[in-house]
Amino acid sequence: MPQVYLIHLEKREDERGFFAREWCKKEFAAKGITSDVVQVNISYSKNAGTMRGLHYQIEPHGEAKLVRCIRGSIFDVIIDLRPGSPTYNRWHSFTLTDDLTGLYVPDGFAHGFLTLEDDTLVTYLTSNYYSPESERGIRWDDPVFNIAWPKEITVISAKDKSWPDYPKHGSVNHQ
Repeated sequence: MPQVYLIHLEKREDERGFFAREWCKKEFAAKGITSDVVQVNISYSKNAGTMRGLHYQIEPHGEAKLVRCIRGSIFDVIIDLRPGSPTYNRWHSFTLTDDLTGLYVPDGFAHGFLTLEDDTLVTYLTSNYYSPESERGIRWDDPVFNIAWPKEITVISAKDKSWPDYPKHGSVNHQ
């Protein structure tokens, strides 16, 4: 998908362990990633089968994310909501593990994940602050997308369960 990147950390290892740079504005800009990081979040899920998402924010609070699983593993899903994009309204999945590979998700995508293991930790670096008035979501079982989740969803928030059906020819402003 255009502007979506899997980012592998360059580890510098020695007898102590390793060091890796998770974010470097200059290095990322050289690869075409020009987002600023304004907020760093961490998500802990106790149980495998926990669903988080699918979330996005509308303008003027759209956000890019760098998502990284630091313990456990997740089935990570993104949906391109950018009208005019060649992959508009298509979803793509990635399995992220504690190998520290990150997924860069540009502004204009919905994002969510399903935990595949107990005690899973995920970090998100975001390019905008959380804005409740701009928050939107797509339900995990929305028939427009028919996402093939690899595991039964056993834990999900009331809010994520209650997102309305996405319009067939959806709009990122959908309520």
